[in-house]
Amino acid sequence: MQVKQKKVFDPIEIRGDFPILNQTIHRERPLIYFDNGASTQHPKQVLEAMDDCYVRTYANVHRGIHWLSEQSSALYEQARTSVRRFINASHSNEVIFTSGTTESINLIARSWGDANLKSGDEILLTMLEHHSNIVPWQQLAERTGALVKFIQLTDAGELDLEHMRSLLSARTKIASFASVSNVLGSRASVVEMTAMAKSVGALVVVDAAQSVPHDKTDVQAWGADFIAFSGHKMLGPSGVGVLWGRQSILESMQPFMGGGSMIDQVTTDGFTWGELPARFEAGTPPIVEAIGLGAAIDYLENVDVAQIEDHEQVLVRRAYELIMEVDGAKILGPAADCRSGLVSFVIEGVASQDISILLDQQGIAIRAGHHCAMPLHKHLEIKASCRASFYLYNTLDEVEKMGAALKKVVQRLR
Repeated sequence: MQVKQKKVFDPIEIRGDFPILNQTIHRERPLIYFDNGASTQHPKQVLEAMDDCYVRTYANVHRGIHWLSEQSSALYEQARTSVRRFINASHSNEVIFTSGTTESINLIARSWGDANLKSGDEILLTMLEHHSNIVPWQQLAERTGALVKFIQLTDAGELDLEHMRSLLSARTKIASFASVSNVLGSRASVVEMTAMAKSVGALVVVDAAQSVPHDKTDVQAWGADFIAFSGHKMLGPSGVGVLWGRQSILESMQPFMGGGSMIDQVTTDGFTWGELPARFEAGTPPIVEAIGLGAAIDYLENVDVAQIEDHEQVLVRRAYELIMEVDGAKILGPAADCRSGLVSFVIEGVASQDISILLDQQGIAIRAGHHCAMPLHKHLEIKASCRASFYLYNTLDEVEKMGAALKKVVQRLR
């Protein structure tokens, strides 16, 4: 079998695939897009795959025997196979399409948590979590009487594994944590933390929204029970995401939602639910969005995720240096060599929102606010921060321009 040759990584060439980056549409300036931690842009290959489905083959999946339905069904399931390959899952039926990371985590909390937790049980989270990996567990705790506990941080902004060890006990039923912090860029020791949690019999959930698009992911090597991530953070469309779950656990769970597709039989007396993965995909699924996600995965595999990680490290190190040159700047989280491809920071005496607004006027899009991580910001004793997050199409020249613009912005605001 001939092995497909990956492209030589070239961010300038890659940018040619992204229509939004090749137009002067943002304040009559070329767009410098550093908000990839929230959502990435889309290559033409993804847009064309989705457009082609709408124009040539669109129909509902798994329900029709006509040609259009068969074509859409085949493309939809092909996307599932692409996800399985991309994260090295054992079986395609372990891949559940959802609307995104948020729905994936809520599905676990409802389908597994409601059936297995009781008063006095404990749910272990971390201070780094996005609200989507906090609120569903708090809701579960309210429903069941369980307790939510939080792993604290070290002074360097990384997870304190000794504190985690001290919190684990026979009462710990779930440990759920992000593989990468969307604010600090801290990387969790997924394999070690998973082993620690499993040593007391806990279920392990990994919010991988900030790592799957950037780092090679191997769910079998990680050893966790569930992995959740979103398409819109990895060149795919919004409205689609993935829940990967261990087959034996998924088969033990009741459906999260009821309706069409997820059933085997329905009578006036009741129903029986279907097999995996249909059991957890009630109603008409995100057909075209899933096909777009499959195209995004094909694109990323052609580029090579390992090269993306290396490229982002070059960008983040330079951004770290430039931001630290700004008077009053404080970068949140670990050192440049110990983080993923994002930098969050505050400037003493200057509001983060004002920085973002003035950078936007120069065509530079960063994010300002609490980044859906209010407990972390409270822990850091700040209300908001600025975040510049990078991806495969960003360049060193763009980072340099941001650094120069940031200095001018801060001078103006003071």
